[in-house]
Amino acid sequence: MKNLLYIGNKLSDHGYTATSIETLGSFLQGEGFSVYYASSKRNKLLRMFEMIYMTLKCAKKVDYVMIDTYSTVNFWYALVISQLCRILNVKYIPKLHGGDLPNRIEKSKYFSNLIFNNAYINIAPSFYLYEAFKKNGYHNLKYIPNTIELQAYPQNTKEFKIPKLLWVRSFANIYNPIMAVKVFIDLKKNYPEAQLCMIGPKKDDSYDQTVEFAQKNNIEVIFTGKLSKEEWIEMSKDYNVFINTTHFDNTPVSVIEAMALGLPVVSTKVGGIPFLLKHEVNALLIDDNDAQGMAQQIRRLIEDRDLAENISQNAKETVADFDWEIVKKQWIDLLK
Repeated sequence: MKNLLYIGNKLSDHGYTATSIETLGSFLQGEGFSVYYASSKRNKLLRMFEMIYMTLKCAKKVDYVMIDTYSTVNFWYALVISQLCRILNVKYIPKLHGGDLPNRIEKSKYFSNLIFNNAYINIAPSFYLYEAFKKNGYHNLKYIPNTIELQAYPQNTKEFKIPKLLWVRSFANIYNPIMAVKVFIDLKKNYPEAQLCMIGPKKDDSYDQTVEFAQKNNIEVIFTGKLSKEEWIEMSKDYNVFINTTHFDNTPVSVIEAMALGLPVVSTKVGGIPFLLKHEVNALLIDDNDAQGMAQQIRRLIEDRDLAENISQNAKETVADFDWEIVKKQWIDLLK
């Protein structure tokens, strides 16, 4: 098997949600690849220095450098490491992330061309990003979806008597967590025993704003902080609807996981979401920031059990193609 250097934000030990560098990296190691990582440094500058150091150190012993590439700070990490790889004559593979990345490649066309035109290949985990990159003139592209191990997501029967909402994401403004509380307040009018659990680490001031908003409106919300995957999967057994309130998105793993668990999903239809979710087929979709609309769609699930069960079943069938046992063939063929 080949040797890989994986560049990204490996920060779960610091309380952040595990990202592709940890999940995909672990999967690839399980298939026999040797994987080096950078970086787990919390400080952004130190993280950048370690990424550079590891690229220099590993250049002669790795076959590929994989780079998690986002639209914000990590875009500049990707720029520096990709150009260093070019100097060192190492093949690099940007793995594209983030619903706002299409805007980044249009705003920073020169730097985007340096990264993506010179890549060995660019990996798009959604057809949304695949089409956006193709539209911008990039043709060294391959679609390989985000992946999960389906066997890790047990099924349990759901009751739909009252809304029991589950929200799983980092608390960041782009994910609009305060909207979840607004939806909950609306539902409480008809279902005073409704529940809302919000799981995820603090990423910016949106956590404090969301907690304060709930307290101000005298609404009891369960805030768990960051949980391990096993812990939140266990908690999911007590809930019957998964809500995704984001302003921007690609193909979020948390939504894929909810679908695998059999939770009907109600989501904003932003970014790559409509490429994954189809309204009234495998989810219910609403406009960005439409709390009233989301509450109404949740009421439909509670009032129409057949709708909820059909969406749940279709969702499970959708994510079957994201199982690692299927997706790994594409990675092995690419990296062999």
